[in-house]
Amino acid sequence: MTGKLIDGIAIGKEIREEIKEGVRKLSEKGCQPGLAVILVGDNPASHTYVKNKQKSSVEVGMKSELIQLPTTVSEEELLSHVEQLNEDDSIHGILVQLPLPDHIDENLVIRAIAPEKDVDGFHPENVGKMIIGQQSFLSCTPYGIIKLLERSGVEIRGKHAVIVGRSNIVGKPMGQLLLQRDATVTYCHSKTVNLSNYTKQADILIVAIGRTKFITDEFVKEGAIVIDVGMNRDENGKLCGDVDFESAKEKASAITPVPGGVGPMTITMLLKNTLQSAEQAFADGRCPQ
Repeated sequence: MTGKLIDGIAIGKEIREEIKEGVRKLSEKGCQPGLAVILVGDNPASHTYVKNKQKSSVEVGMKSELIQLPTTVSEEELLSHVEQLNEDDSIHGILVQLPLPDHIDENLVIRAIAPEKDVDGFHPENVGKMIIGQQSFLSCTPYGIIKLLERSGVEIRGKHAVIVGRSNIVGKPMGQLLLQRDATVTYCHSKTVNLSNYTKQADILIVAIGRTKFITDEFVKEGAIVIDVGMNRDENGKLCGDVDFESAKEKASAITPVPGGVGPMTITMLLKNTLQSAEQAFADGRCPQ
């Protein structure tokens, strides 16, 4: 058996069309959703990510603003830019591209973003609300994975989901979102002993461990759904994930490729969060008319 491909490009495109329609309707009421990105330094990967985010936001009709700052920018100056965006009613989503230079406290910067504009879903207030099941902005990659599963017809309720990875951005929120949808969740990580004992029990296996092609078919239960969050380069410089796709697809009933799986969904959900923020601002009378 060869696993069915879960196509993040196609599903992301479908959702973006829905977002585009939402942006059009809101803009017609005089409230154009706006996304601002702060980019510090000259990290090539960060520049690529930001360029893609800007391009995608413009494609769905959003206002896009980029603030580029040098690596030497002071923490105080960066926080000042965040505060200005917090006060700008034409901006509904604020994103500070990570990582930041060592002299800047990332947690301090994340906490400085107004929770109602935290479209990355990283602010402690949004994380706390997410954990107790209240309305909040959800971290974009886990949110995107939930949509991938739902739109691929995967039943989450009652399934055993195993997550390999415990980061604040993917692993931890991923488990909570699955738990809220009635999955039984097991967290694993780099220090887990006999990792395959757990992964082979997974109906839904989500891998975000940051190791190139680490998960082979020996870690996968027959018929499992495999979601690969990794983004690495192999010995030939080719993009690949944390899962050895060629071997794992022989065991999985469905699997995401890298690239073209989870990646497109992350930016898509960022746009969805920004639209949600703008809709709330309009409802609260905080959107300039």
